[in-house]
Amino acid sequence: SGVIRFCLTHTLCNLNDWNRTWYTPNPDLTQCFQNTILVWVPCVYLWVCAPFYCLYLYCHDRGHIRVSCLCNAKMLLGFFLTSFGFVEFFYILLERNQDIHHHLVDFCPALYHPERLFTGGLCFQVLAVCIIQLERIRGCRSSVFLFLFWLLAVVCSLVPLRAKIQLAIDEVREMIVLGWLLKPAFLSLQNPCPIQDASFLSKILFWWFSGLVVKGYRKPLQAEDLWSLREEDTSQKIISDLEQEWTAECNRIQLQEKALSAGVALGSRLADQAQLLRKLHKEQSSGFCLLRTLARNFGPYFLTGTLCLVIHDAFMFSIPQVLSLLLGFMRDEDTPLWKGYFYASLMFLLSCLQSLFNHQYMYTCFTVGMRVKTAVMGLVYRKSLIISSAARKTCTVGEIVNLVSADTQKLMDFVVYFNAVWLAPIEITLCLFFLWQHLGPSALAGIATVILIFPLNGFIAKKRSKLQVQMKFMDGRIKLMNEILNGIKILKFYAWEKAFLEQVLGYRQKELKALKKSQILYSISVASFNSSSFLIAFAMFGVYVLIDDKNVLDAQKVFVSMALINILKTPLSQLPFAISTTMQVQQTVQNNLYKYDLHAVCKAYLFLCSSRINLQVARGSLVAVVGHVGSGKSSLLSAVLGETEKRSGRVSVKGSVAYVPQQAWIQNAALQDNIMFGREKKLSWYQRVLEACALLPDLEILPAGDATEIGEKGLNLSGGQKQRVSLARAVYRNADIYLLDDPLSAVDAHVGQHIFDKVIGPKGMLRDKTRVLVTHGMSFLPQADLILVLVDGEITEMGSYSELMSRHGAFADFIRAFASTERKEASVQRAPSGLENPFVPHSGDMGNTSLQTMEPIPDVEQDQVPEDVGKLTEVDRARTGRVKLEMYMEYFKTIGLALILPIIFLYAFQQAASLAYNYWLSMWADDPIVNGTQIDTDMKLGIYGALGFAQGVAIFGTTVAISVGGIIASRHLHLDLLNNVLRSPMSFFECTPSGNLLNRFSKEVDAIDCMIPDGLKMMLNYLFKLLEVCIIVLLATPFAAVIILPLALLYAFVQSFYVATSCQLRRLESVSRSPIYTHFNETVQGASVIRAFGEQSRFILQANSKVDHNQTSYFPRFVATRWLAVNLEFLGNGVVLAAAILSVMGKDTLSPGIVGLAVSHSLQVTGILSWIVRSWTDVENNIVSVERVKEYAETPKEAPWSVENSAIPAAWPQTGAIEFHDYGLQYRKGLDWALKGISLRVEEREKVGIVGRTGAGKSSLALGIFRILEAAKGEIYIDGINIAEIGLHDLRSRITIIPQDPVLFSGSLRMNLDPFDAYSDEEIWAALELAHLKNFVSGLPDKLNHECSEGGENLSLGQRQLVCLARALLRKTKILVLDEATAAVDLETDNLIQSTIRSQFEDCTVLTIAHRLNTIMDYTRVIVMDKGHIAEMDSPANLISKRGQFYRMCLEAGLV
Repeated sequence: SGVIRFCLTHTLCNLNDWNRTWYTPNPDLTQCFQNTILVWVPCVYLWVCAPFYCLYLYCHDRGHIRVSCLCNAKMLLGFFLTSFGFVEFFYILLERNQDIHHHLVDFCPALYHPERLFTGGLCFQVLAVCIIQLERIRGCRSSVFLFLFWLLAVVCSLVPLRAKIQLAIDEVREMIVLGWLLKPAFLSLQNPCPIQDASFLSKILFWWFSGLVVKGYRKPLQAEDLWSLREEDTSQKIISDLEQEWTAECNRIQLQEKALSAGVALGSRLADQAQLLRKLHKEQSSGFCLLRTLARNFGPYFLTGTLCLVIHDAFMFSIPQVLSLLLGFMRDEDTPLWKGYFYASLMFLLSCLQSLFNHQYMYTCFTVGMRVKTAVMGLVYRKSLIISSAARKTCTVGEIVNLVSADTQKLMDFVVYFNAVWLAPIEITLCLFFLWQHLGPSALAGIATVILIFPLNGFIAKKRSKLQVQMKFMDGRIKLMNEILNGIKILKFYAWEKAFLEQVLGYRQKELKALKKSQILYSISVASFNSSSFLIAFAMFGVYVLIDDKNVLDAQKVFVSMALINILKTPLSQLPFAISTTMQVQQTVQNNLYKYDLHAVCKAYLFLCSSRINLQVARGSLVAVVGHVGSGKSSLLSAVLGETEKRSGRVSVKGSVAYVPQQAWIQNAALQDNIMFGREKKLSWYQRVLEACALLPDLEILPAGDATEIGEKGLNLSGGQKQRVSLARAVYRNADIYLLDDPLSAVDAHVGQHIFDKVIGPKGMLRDKTRVLVTHGMSFLPQADLILVLVDGEITEMGSYSELMSRHGAFADFIRAFASTERKEASVQRAPSGLENPFVPHSGDMGNTSLQTMEPIPDVEQDQVPEDVGKLTEVDRARTGRVKLEMYMEYFKTIGLALILPIIFLYAFQQAASLAYNYWLSMWADDPIVNGTQIDTDMKLGIYGALGFAQGVAIFGTTVAISVGGIIASRHLHLDLLNNVLRSPMSFFECTPSGNLLNRFSKEVDAIDCMIPDGLKMMLNYLFKLLEVCIIVLLATPFAAVIILPLALLYAFVQSFYVATSCQLRRLESVSRSPIYTHFNETVQGASVIRAFGEQSRFILQANSKVDHNQTSYFPRFVATRWLAVNLEFLGNGVVLAAAILSVMGKDTLSPGIVGLAVSHSLQVTGILSWIVRSWTDVENNIVSVERVKEYAETPKEAPWSVENSAIPAAWPQTGAIEFHDYGLQYRKGLDWALKGISLRVEEREKVGIVGRTGAGKSSLALGIFRILEAAKGEIYIDGINIAEIGLHDLRSRITIIPQDPVLFSGSLRMNLDPFDAYSDEEIWAALELAHLKNFVSGLPDKLNHECSEGGENLSLGQRQLVCLARALLRKTKILVLDEATAAVDLETDNLIQSTIRSQFEDCTVLTIAHRLNTIMDYTRVIVMDKGHIAEMDSPANLISKRGQFYRMCLEAGLV
């Protein structure tokens, strides 16, 4: 106690002596303060916080970090420091010649004094070493706790060590070494993100990112250079956490609903309960639950960023106060010079701290934004896997793509700007409070101006949010583009490109019109915002000088007020944007994301629902389902799969299910991957499956066998091949139950028989499995255990074949009437093996532009490596290096010089006006005060106002001009892209995934519409602003040029590093985004197959992997911006320091006005530098969009759509005669001939059937006639005119094809039949009647205006085929090509179609590529194709009598 009393009396008596500390030319802290406060601060921090930190380490075990050299070095250094403590401790005890009091006073410093930190710090050194060891054991890689301790210790030691400066430097160097040693060794996964290993200092300054920047500067970055995602950023982690939260939220809501519903039922406080229930439902429908779940998941981390923002604001408001002190110093001649340097240094320090905290906040926001984006994409993807077919009518693939691109971006913006909603009003209030302190009641004028500006911006934001219809038009355009890309082959066959091009441009026109209005409103907003600082200053200064002559404007009042007004601009600009973003997000969540709530229930209402179905299928039986088109056969299978809404009854399925849909769904993957579908390859079973599904001969044709890549939707396979691959996928699965939706319709009759015998039938591979087979083939029915006859969704008859025939009901009549020829197939035995083998694989030909499969990326040389032979799709590759100057020139060329010159002039004028009114203000502030007042204040105020007003007008002019220029450029670029894509040949669409093209039309076009003009506005604005600041600083202190010039060079150096890296990261991010869209597209279309096979988890993993791959380039992209900003703002703070220090040095020669002008403007440099590079990079990053859109200008194009001065008659072709002269066709140079030496003449009105095995060249003939593929040699003449000499549309619009795959587009039925509005309603009804669709269409509520869903999915496949027939009947051209057109209809409908074709196209030339040989038996001629040439050609009767290939095919089909 005596010691304590002694310390109190001798050490705490003189803690504070202002004469020694402040009012002196040589300031110093008292010895008492140094020996107590500075000693105790780090010690108290360590001892008080250590228990809590140890508890934290105990609770958060991250695994053991093994001992490394670095760790040993830290421990050694720690023990070394501790031993010094012991040495000094004993040294003090041995000092006998000094007074005991001196010993007692020095006893504490010996143990704790920071002056002897490396020699006497005994106890806290021991504790620090223990904590280092504990951190290693608990897996802590970077210690904020110890970093702050060392920092405090160093700072507290600086003052006492001033006299021993050299020793202090040595000791601080050791401390810094120790600080760096806090970074432990860490062995990790492949290419881990360095932030996990980074020290605290490295994290706050983003130094950990420098390695990637340097690498990106040395060579263009590749995907493999990027770091793998941290675990907390991966889809798996984010979505699993979110699902837990969401499940808990759903359970909570259900419990509330049950409780409230029960309360309402009991009648207790009915009104209150009902109101609460309504509120709960409103919460759900508004998507608030989803936002709440996201907030719970990401909120805690987001709040750490919010704390950084609050601290940043504290520093931001401190800077004007220090500026006020600096200007006071300049005015007071007697103040010591050191105070000036102190204020200058303090301003620099505060600016640096402000920058650090701001960028920590931004980093947190972008990290949270990235995680929200991952979460939303994951939710939407999972939802798209559980969405039913009927629900898909309301949300198309195009809308889903737009949701994961545009709407996720809105959510990310919301995360960044959300804090502005509550913080901006606080910042505005603080600014006005400090302004009141300087200008008194005149600050109310500023408040009034703010109140006027604020509603104006709010009104504009509201108007702009109403103009969000632009998004609706964009959605419509993307949806239509998606359909165009999906049905591009039909568009080319029918020459409909122009009609759809006009539709897309119609959407585009409306989109740009809305965008133009929005941009003009935005220009008013920008002009009012950029002029806001002037308007507020004008109002306040005007009122201040006019209300009282004694009110004078000195430098302190003017420039501190201006600094506060500049701070005020940020919240004023952010608040309307934040409110607008919040409203947009609410709308997005409500309208779009709510549809995709994780557990939302899909309700499906089918046009033809199955009703009163009672059915039990025995295990191992074969059930055949028959019925007319649209009778509900596919719906029955959907009900078994659980795809339709169950209104009553129950469906129970025992065992695993495999499903073959009516339209085969093929993935963009290797053929073997399509068959194995996620299962391991069992070679013997795999070979059996290929043989049974008749795929072995196809593998011989494909360039890389089963490793050949199949295009999206099986583009490079024929219909028959697709169906057999789809069947092989099901068979390979070896499931218990097989649901087969008419899998044999798309294959030739003999191949169908082969597959039935080898796979489906009683002796097939699936003989022990339960099989439900929807079929139109009558020959298979006798072998079925049970036959179901469906009429209008009801089972009218049920039993075995013999039972049904014996009943003499509708089924028996149908069989006798329509299947007399087909019945032969059941009784005719298979042909002898010698005849059978060569013809087993007859199926649909490779067809449909098929062998373009072999066509790789157009630019690839012929001698490519063999392993790429089977490669088809072109991966969306990122270009490398900086964007070429030509791209900028291309963009500016589309704007035009007539607009560019006025823009530059307006910017120069705007900044000249700004410079003039600021300089005028500084001169006014320096005006002498005569009798307590300044003279000519009215005139000065008038000039100030006029200059400011001129600047505002110029700002509005520049913003509007750039916006208009941007819209002109984007209109041209979009039109070029659309023309380039639509004029590309079919091979281009096979090689290019639709996701790549959709990415161009959505994200890239959006970037050209909005991002580039906004970036240009910002960049030019800040460039001219920087020029103004430099001129002002140099006017005040010309010596500043010595500092500004090196800083400018350093700035250019840092910027060049950044732009090279950032630009490449933008490209990599853009490229990795396309596969996400492609995968989403593919999944939505194959959702029923994925669900049936139970493969959702595998597809979810694939989607996770694609999203994560995209985020690996997005994460370094936004960190790059933070790295740049921190570095540049330190440079900018250097300009602040230079301006302030030079002003202090020139105190005697400089006026306070010019100092205030220079320093207050230099304070803006940090922000200006960051914004210049950020906007420059934004422009360069988004100019990449121009580059990517222009890519398709260089790809090969089709021949012209129409040829000028073409001599074809208006009624051509009049007769329909077709001649082939030594015609040859190649899919690509170097490949075998698909057709060779074809010479034949088809006379007018002749009916010709074309048959042959897979790859024989059947469809190639049709492709040649339509010039989908151009002739490699020879010519085709129609009515004596060489088709190669006329335009593609002139040719294709005058001949007709009914394709194998019926494609409809979303829109009215009328539009699908007649997109050019060339026919009257009467003609359309007549065509529908002939196509046997009149009854169906007249029964629809909207008749011809009935809306078809995307792909026509609300019509059955047979009905779609009949719509295609109606199209042909409507066109009624002299030449008709049928490409296996009746494959998907039942025999009765087929019979009707054939009779319609015979009667309606009697005077036309008809070419039929046939599967069902009975349909061509009455044709005038049959052509048998084999290996690209004509093997046989004659009438069917003559060919049968010759007993050649055609005879053998007829024998196999049971027709002879």
